[in-house]
Amino acid sequence: MRRDYFELTVEGVGNDAGEPTTPLVRIDFHGPDGLLRDRLSGSGGDLLSAAEVDVAFRLREPFSNKSDAEGVVGVTNRYTGDFVLELNETADDVLPFIHAARESADAADDDARYRIEIELEGEPLVTYDKETFLVYDNEGNLLRSESLIPSGVEL
Repeated sequence: MRRDYFELTVEGVGNDAGEPTTPLVRIDFHGPDGLLRDRLSGSGGDLLSAAEVDVAFRLREPFSNKSDAEGVVGVTNRYTGDFVLELNETADDVLPFIHAARESADAADDDARYRIEIELEGEPLVTYDKETFLVYDNEGNLLRSESLIPSGVEL
């Protein structure tokens, strides 16, 4: 599935946030009919639940202090490992989103959370409330300090 089929918007981050709120990422798919729905469906044909998908950001170049380091946000099927979708993004876009989720959780005295809404041509398809967002460097190593990992979770 081509990465340019997706349009991403974010709410609840930076100056847009005001008071700490659950950050939202909205992913709108503009591609062939049925393609995304098929990838978001389990073996029984039902849409995957939040517990059945994982979200990660992997850098394609060294991170260091370069905030515009390019990477890929991937949503995968937790059980098969298959990619549901991938988007090109920069660390400058992704890391503030993760930090906003952490701040929102601190304000609510809860584990960090965020919401993903996936749409087909502007029509809602599925919504996921998530607690984990893993960040990997360009060599595949987990960047724990940049990742969103709920308390009590061992990796």
